[in-house]
Amino acid sequence: MKEIKRIIVPVDFSKITAKLIDYSTYMAEKLSATIHFIHAVTYVTGDAMIGAPFAVEYEARMLADAQTKMSNLLEDNREKAPGCSGDVAVGDPVDTIVDTAKGEEADLIIIATHGTKGLEKILLGSVTERVLKQAPCPVLTMNPYKNL
Repeated sequence: MKEIKRIIVPVDFSKITAKLIDYSTYMAEKLSATIHFIHAVTYVTGDAMIGAPFAVEYEARMLADAQTKMSNLLEDNREKAPGCSGDVAVGDPVDTIVDTAKGEEADLIIIATHGTKGLEKILLGSVTERVLKQAPCPVLTMNPYKNL
């Protein structure tokens, strides 16, 4: 069995991110592994926004905001997760997570579930579910709504 030394942790900076970070840093410590955090910025520009002068400015602001949040996340977790690193990428979250796992030669992905149900899950699909199907390594899912 392959030893787990490199863990990918996708973060979306939502209210559940803190729980995911706590859980993944705990697991990394137990496994003596390093963490690479990843965040995917997805531009949602519909037909109405094509050519809109504010769209480019809005997208640049989204990217800058995500990069600031990632820098803060890394700084805040240097002690809990020595050697942690992180990136912000532009693109589809599933493709970004899977490509990062391949590029970083990850041994494990730890990802949170958001608990989408019904029509939202049917229309949008579950990022976690799609990562499970496409990941090049094992995936550990974490339910942030349960007391850990």
